[in-house]
Amino acid sequence: MEVSTQTEYSFPNQTSVYHGKVRDVYGIGNDHLVLVASNRISAFDVILPKGIPGKGAILNLIAAKFLKATADICPNWLVDTPAPNVAVGHRCEPFRVEMVIRGYLTGHAWREYRLGKRVLCGVPMPDGMKEHDQFPEPIITPATKAEEGHDEDISREEIIALGIVPEHYYTQLEDYTRMLFQRGTEMAAEKGLILVDTKYEFGLKDGDVMLMDEIHTPDSSRYFYADGYEERQGKGEAQKQLSKEFVREWLIENGFQGKDGEQVPEMTPDRVEMIASRYRELYEKITGETFDRSVESINKEEIEQKTAEFLATL
Repeated sequence: MEVSTQTEYSFPNQTSVYHGKVRDVYGIGNDHLVLVASNRISAFDVILPKGIPGKGAILNLIAAKFLKATADICPNWLVDTPAPNVAVGHRCEPFRVEMVIRGYLTGHAWREYRLGKRVLCGVPMPDGMKEHDQFPEPIITPATKAEEGHDEDISREEIIALGIVPEHYYTQLEDYTRMLFQRGTEMAAEKGLILVDTKYEFGLKDGDVMLMDEIHTPDSSRYFYADGYEERQGKGEAQKQLSKEFVREWLIENGFQGKDGEQVPEMTPDRVEMIASRYRELYEKITGETFDRSVESINKEEIEQKTAEFLATL
């Protein structure tokens, strides 16, 4: 079955639309947004050619769960989820940085580290670490939020000096980032998982900082299984992961890292189903709930109707 990757919807009082790599954002009046999580999948800032069934709903429902579970730490944009792959929330003015926080030397940090770099985004990394080792304490390694192309590493000092985020707000973003990561770490541990690293996006609403977009999903975060972590590290074995990193690793093994001239390897039906099953696995592991696969067949008309009915209540 060909999986739809398009999200061309029409909602009451719609004023704008922005198509992102994975999510599409519809402006509703002056105060609200409708965010539709598509079945598209991206890696290295490139949208891959095939969609993943159920992925949009999985991302949306996990994000909603964590937004509700962290609202006591930081106010967030979410109002409700009228459909499995739809979130309605407050319109914010976004800060043009992603707050990336890393508890372990994994992914991009490891790729930089093995090249000999010991400073990432102005933050020192200790010598003598192995891939997937835990940092003495989590490090914040921000990235610019690019409209197109690749996000870029940037330091705290550069963000403030360039006026991307005023210092008093940036300090608040750092504080929220550490507290949210601690809560996510605790919630993951309850399910036998390690929250390895993640990213948060923030904006301003009426002068107050508000958490936006998704949090603690497999697209924005990495998870390891806690059981056997120490043993695998001791033996130098690969960690058992629940994240999108396995997609990046498959692409790298097949000669693709999003650079000019590189071709995305073929996404066979078996490859698509394998990726889908990993997303379902993470959903069930992190939420403790069975994923209802009937949401994979929800159609455009149902999504528009459910969303319109909810918007009428605002």
